Amino acid sequence: MDQQAWEKIDELIDKNQNVTIKDLFASDKDRAKEFSLEAAGWFLDYSKNRVDKAMMKALLKLAEKANLKEEIENMFTGKKINVTEGRAVLHTALRNCDKNAKIMVDRKDVMKDVRKVLNQMGDFTDTVRSGKWKGFSGKRIKYVVNIGIGGSDLGPVMANIALTPYTKRSMKFFFVSNVDSTHLAETLREVKADQTLFIIASKTFTTQETMSNAEAAKEWFIAQAVKAGLSKKDAAAAVAKHFVAVSTAAKEVADFGIDTKNMFVFWDWVGGRYSLPSAIGLSLMLSIGRRNYAKLLRGYYKMDRHFRTARFERNMPVIMALLGILYHNGYGAESYCILPYDQYLSRFPAYCQQMDMESNGKCVDKNGEKVTYSTGPIEWGEPGTNGQHSFYQLIHQGTHLIPCDFIGCSRTHNPIGDLHDKLMANLFAQTEALAFGKTAEECRAEGVPEKLVPFKTFEGNKPTNTLLCDQLTPETLGALVALYEHKVFVQGVIWNVYSYDQWGVQLGKVLAKGVLSDLTAKKPSGKHDASTNQLIARYRKAVGR
Repeated sequence: MDQQAWEKIDELIDKNQNVTIKDLFASDKDRAKEFSLEAAGWFLDYSKNRVDKAMMKALLKLAEKANLKEEIENMFTGKKINVTEGRAVLHTALRNCDKNAKIMVDRKDVMKDVRKVLNQMGDFTDTVRSGKWKGFSGKRIKYVVNIGIGGSDLGPVMANIALTPYTKRSMKFFFVSNVDSTHLAETLREVKADQTLFIIASKTFTTQETMSNAEAAKEWFIAQAVKAGLSKKDAAAAVAKHFVAVSTAAKEVADFGIDTKNMFVFWDWVGGRYSLPSAIGLSLMLSIGRRNYAKLLRGYYKMDRHFRTARFERNMPVIMALLGILYHNGYGAESYCILPYDQYLSRFPAYCQQMDMESNGKCVDKNGEKVTYSTGPIEWGEPGTNGQHSFYQLIHQGTHLIPCDFIGCSRTHNPIGDLHDKLMANLFAQTEALAFGKTAEECRAEGVPEKLVPFKTFEGNKPTNTLLCDQLTPETLGALVALYEHKVFVQGVIWNVYSYDQWGVQLGKVLAKGVLSDLTAKKPSGKHDASTNQLIARYRKAVGR
């Protein structure tokens, strides 16, 4: 992070430490309009932030000093910006709607393969959704179970819920990720083997949690098929009618019993947490159909174009990223809250949590040196007014500064009385309350007893962004996801960290193999630390080993 540019920001923070959001509005009658913009179906009002024109200019200088424009082009054009793994970062290619686009990686146009897989997915989903694809009993597919974890789960889960109004209601979709047997067992209780399609989503077909669940699901399926009257041989052969793969490991897929014609590939330049618009989105396309899936990609593409071409001072992802850095590094805000006022976006905070915290949760910079500043905020949130009756107390009157993004839709898919008006009234009122608070004088003017005044006073000056769209659709969802993807990218560039590797998740996985061996061996090795050895011994005793 450029120190000279940051010193100017620090200087402005000190200069304006006694200037509140209320003061900023009082001194500029056009503030709301000047600190708002539109892009790809979304309206952003960032006027309720602790910024003025001078601060925004200083923040933009920080982006400029980080060579952000060049870094954006490097990503979009297929440069290998994931240096530690020697890979390009091209999730934007997955939703590039320009039919003439060519993006070269290692002298190969990747767009040809992207379009090929997209067409393969579309043809397959048409067959399943129309009922032409039959299970071993001759019945059409009614249940779809996606087995994956991390990016192979969170994206499809989030989007499937978000786009519920566009789903094929005669089909039911389930998502199994946790290696906890309960997750799989409870799902299998809801489905019938002869009407179920399993999607096994694992790039290498070696992911421990995914393949453990996949093998268990296959055993259950074969047992159910035998119960239905098939021979063991025919039941094993029927796996090909009920299991498909999202993977690149053809041999492993075939060994599992899946016809490689029903293997949908994606590439090493697609990071897991950015993979929803790849073949990982197969379950979503089955749910909403290829036309609505195309609209989702169109929304992504519109935000991608905005991010790539808009001036930084009118660039939505850039502005949101810079505001986040201001609070995280300038004001010491450790966490960041995403609050969607739409029940369909109930899993969006969790989706953003992985995207942000797995990307920028780094303590070394691109040179391998320890960073001297904080990176990667803790991200969390809940939908709608639920949070108001849960954790908003801490946001309003607690001792932590927690910047918030409020997300709303002007029109609901489910108009019932005045419920939507009440929902949106709460959204707007919360941002107003957080920004402007309530003074002791205002409390007294309302007749609040003096002894209660300190308890009913709201400091205000709490920063928020408000994002509004007309309605949550495949297109606006795609744009929203892309907005947050690019926000994370910009912050990684400014912090000078690699946002597209995740070595931090590997150590625990490696150690788990040794622990698993000791849990199941006749005699544990005792090679772990005293605490871990104690826990292993206690577990073995409980299960009778």
